[in-house]
Amino acid sequence: MNTKTILLTTMLLCACALSQAQERRFPREAFVTDTPMVHDPVMAYEEGTYYLYATGMGIQQMTSKDRKSWTVKPEPLMTVIPGWTRDSVAGFKAHVWAPDIIRWHGRWWMAYSCSTFGRNGSAIGLLSCRSLAYPLWSDEGCIVTSREKRDNWNAIDPNFVIDEHDQPWLVWGSFWDGIQLARLDTTMHLAKGERPRTIARRYSLSDKDAKSSLPLNPNPPKNPTSDYAGPNAIEAPFIFKHDGWYYLFVSWDYCCQGSKSNYRVAVGRSKSVEGPYLDRQGNDMRYGGGNLFLEGDKVSFEAAGHCAAYHLDDEDVFICHGYSIAHKGASILVQRTIKWTADGWPELER
Repeated sequence: MNTKTILLTTMLLCACALSQAQERRFPREAFVTDTPMVHDPVMAYEEGTYYLYATGMGIQQMTSKDRKSWTVKPEPLMTVIPGWTRDSVAGFKAHVWAPDIIRWHGRWWMAYSCSTFGRNGSAIGLLSCRSLAYPLWSDEGCIVTSREKRDNWNAIDPNFVIDEHDQPWLVWGSFWDGIQLARLDTTMHLAKGERPRTIARRYSLSDKDAKSSLPLNPNPPKNPTSDYAGPNAIEAPFIFKHDGWYYLFVSWDYCCQGSKSNYRVAVGRSKSVEGPYLDRQGNDMRYGGGNLFLEGDKVSFEAAGHCAAYHLDDEDVFICHGYSIAHKGASILVQRTIKWTADGWPELER
């Protein structure tokens, strides 16, 4: 190899390395914090370690032994983004939203969202692995896609739920016609012939909802974040099973605006995973029902939302992100204990 060839090869290698480093944009090394900045957090537990995953370049990940001190990993969970995601979602690159994780039948399953802000040309992807301590994640392809001008729902913000018959379901949705639910097969993809059905909206959308005891809102407020998503400000569902009930948590209003966010969490419940989900007053969440569960206190947080709930350490734990006043509107991890009223409704311990 002559000197010119060696020089050219070296320049190409350096250029390639620089390009990859700029594209990945990972932290140089792990760091520890007791105030992790996260968006859309979910949690898992395996053999003495808690794992936290959140929206970020390739999915942000961190670990903890006590849920107080968190080690933020220097690389994302997805160091390679599957090519099908870019083929399916115009404009999507590597900023992966709103993962969810569950262990079922000896594997960890992770769903994740591929989209662009305020549009519903989106896809929910699937990964799986045997162990979180030694993760070799397999690309399991796409669970569900939504198309602009074809679907009146948005395929983001997934959450797995396993019913009392060991049947897996997926709940998801953001704006448009609200929260969707569909049955999965044993590979965690949509079951054959399954069609999404709406289980929660922010308000009644049409005259067909006249059976609701809530008033129709013919002039809902304009969406300040998107010209496409419409004003049906409901998203980020999470279903939590407790004492024979399925509790559907959803986020109302608007995230992602720092201190100007007004995100908040509402809840309803059902004896069946398929619904209907009713609030304390008996209002159906399909027609605007839901009881306020958490909102910004204007002392610590301007707003809070996109939640998850787990039974950990002999207690029920609620997590979400909150727009911190002390951190000038940055979104940080919120963890609170759930207590249950005598008639079976969740409340947060103060």
